[in-house]
Amino acid sequence: MTAAILSPLGEHLLNQMLEEPTCPGEACEGKNPGRQGCDEDARTLKPATGNPAVLQLRYSEECQAVWAKIEHGGKGDLVTVEVSGGTKRAAEINYGDDQYTPMVHVGDGEFEASACAVPKAGGAGTYEYYCIHGTEATAWR
Repeated sequence: MTAAILSPLGEHLLNQMLEEPTCPGEACEGKNPGRQGCDEDARTLKPATGNPAVLQLRYSEECQAVWAKIEHGGKGDLVTVEVSGGTKRAAEINYGDDQYTPMVHVGDGEFEASACAVPKAGGAGTYEYYCIHGTEATAWR
């Protein structure tokens, strides 16, 4: 057993198991922003008015990724994030009233992204489908 761990192959496998996930950049695509540490430097676009579900578009420059978060939705509501010319991700509220999407890679240059709150048809939601939009030049907070 010791020989297997000390062999080059054993060392490689051990290092692979102990290594932290690889993120930033394209490696962040589809991953959880909290587990990757991307929420630590994230900045937020959250309109103060006309935002009944408290929809947010979040951006981590360090991780080169965006994601969306809804804070006051209902079971079955969706939150989506999409990057122009890129990927679209969605997440459904299964319990509680908040949810966030997996990350979408935006690179380290210009981008356009949209976050949308989509109420469940026939659900308890008190808002209509709506979206917010941001770019790398948005006044993120």
